[in-house]
Amino acid sequence: MLVTRAKEQAEGLSSLLRAQGARVVEVPLIEIRPPRSWQKLDAALDNLEKYQWLILTSVNGVMALFRRMRTLGVTRASLDHLRIVAIGPATRAAIEAKGLQVEVTPKQYVAEAVVNMLRKRVKGKRVLLVRAAVARDVIPRELRKAGARVDVVSGYETGLPAASRARFRRVLSSSARPDVITFTSSSTVHNFARLAGHRLHTGYLDRIAMASVGQVTSGTMREYGMRPAIEARDYTMAGLTNAIVSWARKQKPSKSSKL
Repeated sequence: MLVTRAKEQAEGLSSLLRAQGARVVEVPLIEIRPPRSWQKLDAALDNLEKYQWLILTSVNGVMALFRRMRTLGVTRASLDHLRIVAIGPATRAAIEAKGLQVEVTPKQYVAEAVVNMLRKRVKGKRVLLVRAAVARDVIPRELRKAGARVDVVSGYETGLPAASRARFRRVLSSSARPDVITFTSSSTVHNFARLAGHRLHTGYLDRIAMASVGQVTSGTMREYGMRPAIEARDYTMAGLTNAIVSWARKQKPSKSSKL
């Protein structure tokens, strides 16, 4: 089982898989970095009183926001007036751990679900969206159509760890290649495709099952011609683990022996 999450976050998924009997290899295909510029986030933090809504789309966004607040001396109380939106239970838990209340968490942990819940609630309101430097534009585009004033600021960006290149090649060229490769974000897919290169289209990976955390990640995989054999119904690490376990039980013993 190959886990491609960032080094700091891989253990959560790896431990769940190991508890199910999987042999796990970790090759992080993304790392979290500071954004190239703090200008927009700093400006937003200097004017928090102007916003009515705050949207956070990942745990990384929550951590980045609070790290920058500490650097600038902005107190947690400065966020108390905001109505906060979290995509997914992990993001919600990270926010609540900071002592804040989350007003909205959609049942589906995707941008479209956030839009559906907010469309009729944000007309004439100012919305602060803290996210990765590169991300889908569904939320700001659709909320602006609904009459909101949306400021999009980068709290972090993702990159490909240099040390992962050689390890990636060793893992895929070894005699004990993984039966399953997990993808927990579109960024992991993009970087996997970069490293795999022409091998994506040679059949070299055909006997490896690709496991996706959800429909957005699966869509990115398909853009590269990768077929997600496994897709989580619940877009969490536990949901991904459950999907892999269900898949493994349906395989022949020779295919599922490593889980």
